[in-house]
Amino acid sequence: MEVFMAKYGEIALKGNNKRLFEERMVRNIKHRLSGLGDFKYSRAQSTLYITPKSETADFNEIERRLLTVFGIGAVQRSLALPKNYEEIVRLGVPYLEKALANAKTFKVEAKRADKTFPMNSMELMREFGGEIWEAYQKKQKPLEVDLHNPDVVVYLEIRDTHAYLCPNKLQGAGGIPVGASGRALVLLSGGIDSPVAAYMMAKRGMTLDMLHFQSPPYTSERALMKVESLCEKLAEYCGEINLYCVNLTEAQEDIRDNAPEEYMTVLLRRVMMKIAAKLSAKNYCSAIITGESVGQVASQTPAAIICTDDASPLPVYRPVIGMDKIEITAIARKIGTFDISTLPYEDCCTVFTPRRPKLKPFLSDIKKLEERLNADLIENFMEKTTIKAF
Repeated sequence: MEVFMAKYGEIALKGNNKRLFEERMVRNIKHRLSGLGDFKYSRAQSTLYITPKSETADFNEIERRLLTVFGIGAVQRSLALPKNYEEIVRLGVPYLEKALANAKTFKVEAKRADKTFPMNSMELMREFGGEIWEAYQKKQKPLEVDLHNPDVVVYLEIRDTHAYLCPNKLQGAGGIPVGASGRALVLLSGGIDSPVAAYMMAKRGMTLDMLHFQSPPYTSERALMKVESLCEKLAEYCGEINLYCVNLTEAQEDIRDNAPEEYMTVLLRRVMMKIAAKLSAKNYCSAIITGESVGQVASQTPAAIICTDDASPLPVYRPVIGMDKIEITAIARKIGTFDISTLPYEDCCTVFTPRRPKLKPFLSDIKKLEERLNADLIENFMEKTTIKAF
C-alpha cells in the first residue's frame, strides 16, 4: 500500500496554535486534491498521511499538487510495510527497483521513531543497505554505496503503526498554510515581479485577491488574457483567487492633461493605491501587496515610495523590495510564471510613460498637483470594474 507522507515544515513549531495551522493545511490539501479521487487522512508525529482509496489514482499528479501546498516541508511517496524486518526486506527491495534502475550509487537513511522495534537506526541502515546491495550485485549494473553524494537516498522510517519506505523525498513548498494570516490585495501588473510578490505572501499564509489595472484602447485584450493566465498559475499555490480589473483610462488621461509630465508616474501610483485601499476595505483585506523593488524603476525610488505609501491607509507589503532581477526571475521560473510574464503584451504602466520621470518627488508637491485631478474617478472606480474567479 502506497501512502503520501506530508511532513510539516514551519507549522511543527507553532506550539499551542499548531492544531489551527494543521486544520487549515488539511483543508487546503483537500481542496488541492479535489477531482483526483477519495483519500483517507490521518495525522501523527508532525506528519499528515494521505492514502488514495483507489489503486488507479494518478499518483504522479497527487505528488505534483502536494508540492504546491504551503505548510508542507517535505513530501514522501512511501510504501507502508508491516513492522517486521523480514517483511520490510521481502516487499521493500523489489519496490525500490524502479527508483534505482538508473542509479550507480545509493545510501540508506533510517529513523526508528518506535523504540520498541528490535533494530536501531544504525543497524537498519547497515542491514537493509546490505540487502539492497546484495540484490543488485546480480544485475548488469551493480550498485555501489556512497554515503556522501549518492544518486538515490532510500529513507526507511519505523513509526507507530507501520514502517515506511521512500526512495525519493521531495522538498515541499514550505511556509505556512494559505488562510492562516488573513487576506490581502495584490496589485498584479502582468510583469515578472508582482506574481512573485503574490507567491511569497501566500507562502506566509495570506489569502489573496488580485487587482489589475487596464487602459483600453491603449492596452489590448491580450494583456488581460496574460494576467488571467498568471492568476491560473498562481492559484496552484494561492488557492482560490478573485481578479478585479479596473479601467484606468480616464484617470490616466486626467493626469496627462492636468499635471506635469515628470510627475505622471507617481501620481498614477497614488491613484492605484487609493483604489486598492477602497477595494481592500470592501473585501476586508488587511494589507496591499506590490512587486516593487528599490531603485528598479522611477516609481520605486525611496522618495517615490514615500509618496505612494501616503496614499494608502493600509500597510503596503513589498516582499521583493530588496531583491534584484536575477533573484526575482529565479523564483518566477520556479513557480511557472516567468514565461507568461514575458509575453509581449503591454500593461497600463507603459501608457503615457514620461521621458524624464521625477526621481525624488516631494510629497507636498504631489498633493498640490492632485488638487487639479478629478477625484470622482477614484470614488466611482467600481462602476468600471470586472471580477473573475480562479
